[in-house]
Amino acid sequence: MNRLTSIMLWIFSSAVYAFLIVPVLVVIPLSFNPEPYFSFTRRMLTLDPEGWSLRWYREIALNPQWRLAFRNSLLIAAVVTPAATALGTLAAFGLRRLPSRQKSAVVIILSSPLIVPIIIFATGSYLFLAPLGLTQCFAGIILAHTALASPYVVVTVGGAFANFDERLLLAASILGSNPLNAFWKVTLPLMAPGILAGALFAFVTSFDEAVVALFLAGYDQRTVPLQMWSGVRDQLSPAVLAAATLLIAVVAVVMVAIALVRGTLSPGRAP
Repeated sequence: MNRLTSIMLWIFSSAVYAFLIVPVLVVIPLSFNPEPYFSFTRRMLTLDPEGWSLRWYREIALNPQWRLAFRNSLLIAAVVTPAATALGTLAAFGLRRLPSRQKSAVVIILSSPLIVPIIIFATGSYLFLAPLGLTQCFAGIILAHTALASPYVVVTVGGAFANFDERLLLAASILGSNPLNAFWKVTLPLMAPGILAGALFAFVTSFDEAVVALFLAGYDQRTVPLQMWSGVRDQLSPAVLAAATLLIAVVAVVMVAIALVRGTLSPGRAP
């Protein structure tokens, strides 16, 4: 009976994983379609080498709009990542000192961008930034993305603090270390894996975000998700599939990096 239960659980879990992953993986082979269609051709199904092509990847590499979109996404994410990491880490450090009731209330407030539907967050960001003249510019997008990405850092670093031994700071104090020196030499190295994981989450959040950018970005600030939206809405170009494949690759690399960081450097172990 236990063996039958295990087999049924394995089958059910496999079906769930397939349901979630297969629609994403289908995009990858479709991006190599040499024809301007969102479907498999007969040559592709028969694995004919001439039925596969890098045409749409070349389109992305040569098209000025796609190059601008990738450059903008990397620029915005490069600014958002350190800003969100710094703010989220400081917030996580501050939460440790709050009483439990106050901490719960503050955590709910800080986590609100993760809870509130993204369309509401994007609308609120637009209504707040528009009177300040921060729409259709990089500054407004960076501010909104930082607010959206910071909670991921708070949650990640806060989780790392769950295994942090406060006695290490007491030992450092007894040995004559001041609070600032103890922070740099004890706390920060032990929290480095959690902080790095939070930074990677912040990068992915900013690079992959579309709704907020749709509200705040102008033509010169369009990002990769916005360019993909335009490709689907206006011309149905399979270049969108190639861009989606590249985004999948970026996210996969980041997720693997996070897993490696958490696996090789646990929060409670000195590097």
